[in-house]
Amino acid sequence: MSTHKDIFQIIKDREEVHQDHPQYGEFMQIVANTLRLNVDLNNAKETAQVREILSEIIGSKIDESTAIFAPFHINFGKHTTIGKNVFINHACSFLDIGGITIEDDVLIGPKVNLITEGHPLDPNNRKSLLCQPIHIKRNAWIGAASTILPGITIGENAVVAAGSVVTRDVPSNTIVAGVPAKFVKEIE
Repeated sequence: MSTHKDIFQIIKDREEVHQDHPQYGEFMQIVANTLRLNVDLNNAKETAQVREILSEIIGSKIDESTAIFAPFHINFGKHTTIGKNVFINHACSFLDIGGITIEDDVLIGPKVNLITEGHPLDPNNRKSLLCQPIHIKRNAWIGAASTILPGITIGENAVVAAGSVVTRDVPSNTIVAGVPAKFVKEIE
């Protein structure tokens, strides 16, 4: 990895992000700003305020048909897109440095974790970040307290049962459940 390569391009290219990168401070400023705004989001009195503050965090307007219930936590923001008619229930956590795409009509239950970040196994390099995007396609339903790990795509109309840990892509029109999540059945 060249330290001259833009840190945001390194993230996009799914390469290791090292703390000694010259732009690491700039990267951490975005994180700090997101954390400050997240406090305001979680003190909002109405879903319209939550939507407005989250729009500022992610850098694009969230459609009025989408509802996000606080508390809600996000650590970066700039790599998340949220479609129309999406519902995100209480106490969800999005670690989105690697990128999160949520298409239209998605339902996300309470206490769901979307995690796009991990670390190398090598103990000497473990503080570096490895990021991979999560993509949740149209009309998917993520059940309460589920965790979606880095690099996962949840297919259109798919259902992730409550409490599942998703370690592999979920095909469209299927139900998965368990730890790790496994195929249960097709949706007809």
